[in-house]
Amino acid sequence: MNSVLAALRAAFTFCLVALNTGIHVPILLLFALFKLVLRFRAAQVGLTRLLMAIAASWIAVNSALMRTLTPTRFEFEGLDALKDGGWYLVICNHQSWVDIPVLQMAMNRRIPMLKFFLKQQLMWVPVMGLAWWALDFPFMRRHSREQIERNPALRGQDIAATRKACAKFSYTPVSVMNFVEGSRFTPAKHARQKSPYRHLLAPKAGGVAFVLQTMGESLQALVDVSIVYPGGRPSLFDLLSGRIPRVCLRVHTRELPRDLLGRDYQDDPEFRARFQAWLNAQWQRKDEELEQMLQGPSAPG
Repeated sequence: MNSVLAALRAAFTFCLVALNTGIHVPILLLFALFKLVLRFRAAQVGLTRLLMAIAASWIAVNSALMRTLTPTRFEFEGLDALKDGGWYLVICNHQSWVDIPVLQMAMNRRIPMLKFFLKQQLMWVPVMGLAWWALDFPFMRRHSREQIERNPALRGQDIAATRKACAKFSYTPVSVMNFVEGSRFTPAKHARQKSPYRHLLAPKAGGVAFVLQTMGESLQALVDVSIVYPGGRPSLFDLLSGRIPRVCLRVHTRELPRDLLGRDYQDDPEFRARFQAWLNAQWQRKDEELEQMLQGPSAPG
């Protein structure tokens, strides 16, 4: 009976989220068409802000549905220091697809809209691919070290693509989001990596370094987010069906070291080693915080 009720709750919640998407996305795409045609700066700035407001409304309704229709207890700390203005780099551990709606719920209208670097192939996802394009989410075609070694002409294309994507953020505040592990945490991946951390995969420094190289002078702060699910890593079905007892999220707003901004990560070995040491130190601190969050008492909602 519990399984049937959970499935019915998930189906009902999903239908409402789909309805909300069906209402907001066509409006979003209509104004995105105007943005595509009206290329002068004033129109671009105004329409970008309007598109962000539509997206924030979509997120707010989805978040309200999750809070209202599920018994999940969402415990967020550190949000009072956030301000909805300015340019931010947001980093977070990554355990589940649930991380994204949880981050949106916590951050919506507290800081500028989160922008994720997406794989080029995701542009073709029905409906959402167009929405991500309209919202200026950066689509990246990243090249591995092995590919660059086989074809040296690819060297520098990643940073050029990142710079081009970040140029769209120059005239309106934005929060650039990066899951530093590059993949969702699983015990199998943790063991395969022989990760030195208890609750994290090893961080991948390249993505963060590229953002700091291209946008460093614009970014005002680092928003460091930690998420844990004391009942175990959930799925999106668990979220929709109300099978997640608690979600704990903690935010720290930190200054970005000025000596790490605007530097060449790819071709400067000394800086690359220093940057990796800095990021590893952040990750060690996060690992200890995740342990504390999992073991500690419940935080106020």
